Amino acid sequence: MKNIAVIGAGTMGNGIAHTFAQYGYTVNLIDISSDSLKKGVETIEKNLDRMLKKDKISEQEKQETLDRIHTYTQMEEGVKEATLVVEAATENEELKLQIFEQLDQLCPKEVILASNTSSISITKIAAATHRPDKVIGMHFMNPVPMMKLVEIITGYDTSRETTDSILKTAKNLGKEPVKANDYPGFVANRILMPMINEAIETLYNGVAGVTEIDTVMKLGMAHPMGPLQLADFIGLDVCLSILNVMYDGFKNPKYAPCPLLVNMVLAGKKGVKSGEGFYDYSEHKKAEKPAAQFL
Repeated sequence: MKNIAVIGAGTMGNGIAHTFAQYGYTVNLIDISSDSLKKGVETIEKNLDRMLKKDKISEQEKQETLDRIHTYTQMEEGVKEATLVVEAATENEELKLQIFEQLDQLCPKEVILASNTSSISITKIAAATHRPDKVIGMHFMNPVPMMKLVEIITGYDTSRETTDSILKTAKNLGKEPVKANDYPGFVANRILMPMINEAIETLYNGVAGVTEIDTVMKLGMAHPMGPLQLADFIGLDVCLSILNVMYDGFKNPKYAPCPLLVNMVLAGKKGVKSGEGFYDYSEHKKAEKPAAQFL
């Protein structure tokens, strides 16, 4: 599989496109917004420049990577020669089902359709197609070019052939694929999101402040980033969406989102992407001080 189509040019989509292109794949990056495509390619170039400065790639490798990436606003054009499609759209179930229904109609029947979803049922996504044996989860971690893990999630009907092919592809990208069964949140978010939610509850209940909570987890538990800063980095809206999926899937109150998280998302405080979350990112993207309401 050398011709890859990536749906969505946001943080995950452009990271996935970058990674495939860096490892020699031809990539069609598809988004309905030309502005998003422009920003996505600019982000890829900036990330390649960082790698160049650290002597991880050469100038030639940087240019070759960029030359392998082509952008499209029309899905039909972008996927017509693809041998693998990786969907990395917003973590919205209805949207993903619509995309997979379209992809099923546009792509030849032998094409594997993968989703980067971090929580939504692969079996349900596959049911929107006529090729459930060729639908699989390929959950990359952020930032994609740097993080080694890829969760490979098999749906109820995902074939062994599809699974083996995607495991091999992930390894070809220099990643460490780990298989998981199709349950809400899979492995990574089933463990991570309750921890983040509990950190938000700890703040909400006045046990400690933002920096104190993150410092305890960094210094006491050897986490490289505190849970509140990590939530800002992931996006508070994404965290809320994942928790809602798990709460709906398990009907267990331990997955119910903290009211503080709900209110922050309603207020547009989504973390790094909006310039403010638990920390203030209005001047740069470093979490140096808590946002005003937490001081």
